[in-house]
Amino acid sequence: MRDISFSIERWTLSVERLLRMSDLDLTTPLTFRPIFMERIWGARRIETEFGKKLPPNVKIGESWEIVDRPEAQSIVANGPLKGKTLHDLWTQDRQSIFGNVAEAPRFPLLIKLLDAREKLSLQVHPPEKVASILGGEPKTEFWYVAAADSGAELFLGFREPITRDQFEKALREGTAAHHVHKLVVKPGDSVFLPAGRLHAVGAGNLLIEIQQNSDTTYRVFDWNRVVPATAKPRELHVAQALQCIDFDDVAPKLIEPKGELLLRHQLFEIQKWNLAQPREIAPLGQFAIVCCLSGKLRCGDGDLGAGEFFLIPAQLQDRQLKPLEARTSFLRVTIPGRGD
Repeated sequence: MRDISFSIERWTLSVERLLRMSDLDLTTPLTFRPIFMERIWGARRIETEFGKKLPPNVKIGESWEIVDRPEAQSIVANGPLKGKTLHDLWTQDRQSIFGNVAEAPRFPLLIKLLDAREKLSLQVHPPEKVASILGGEPKTEFWYVAAADSGAELFLGFREPITRDQFEKALREGTAAHHVHKLVVKPGDSVFLPAGRLHAVGAGNLLIEIQQNSDTTYRVFDWNRVVPATAKPRELHVAQALQCIDFDDVAPKLIEPKGELLLRHQLFEIQKWNLAQPREIAPLGQFAIVCCLSGKLRCGDGDLGAGEFFLIPAQLQDRQLKPLEARTSFLRVTIPGRGD
């Protein structure tokens, strides 16, 4: 009897959510206000490349576009849900906005733009088992190179097999960077960074980062850089990093696309579409995130230009993307549903 009552209650809640979605009369995807993050290695390229109005006289390294964290919340910028946070949508309207996704206390992805005028620190994110021990959060991520200076590099994994003891010695001697694998990149390249992969973004890169909802990073080397305001080096986390690094990760490669598919993982699936004619983004009942790379597109009553993001709700009726300019392309981001 208790199970039947529980099922009826869940069904009633689902119906109420669908009715609320109908009452809202959403005719366009959701957009969010970006959150700009000052970084020592940042610059102004997010503004010059994508036209986002940045605060003056500040080095902006990151624009958090879609985020649901205690310290940072995406806020809906348009339509009847304007002013709601992403966490509000996740907790109050999950089925109608996100469809049949796996249970989680927060929206499971964090999506950002990353502008590296200078190199980022050599760092690592913890795998799940190690994160729980260290009190951090696991983090796996994906990078898409939106723009890059000639000769721009990404640092990923190791050049050759190396032991933990050998790498610790290199850190003490200041030669750790000599052991890191480098990849020269160009716009359109992409890489996968499973948790545990040693990495850094090289100077001259503008990236789209799609990641697990986490903000745990352990810096192992920061190129002997100092913070201008304090004239001191940034904090390193060598002991934690050494517990996380995969020392068998040698010479990883760029992603080789399989048609439109760039990456399929249990956390997220990422495709790149070149939009020459109208096309439905996903079946009714499945949400998707769209990041416009070039050109301009429309869905419902909303337009999207390069560097801008849509969240297309699972129950939005008009799901067709229409190109408004030649050579319109975008990233399509989805996450697995329960039972996928």
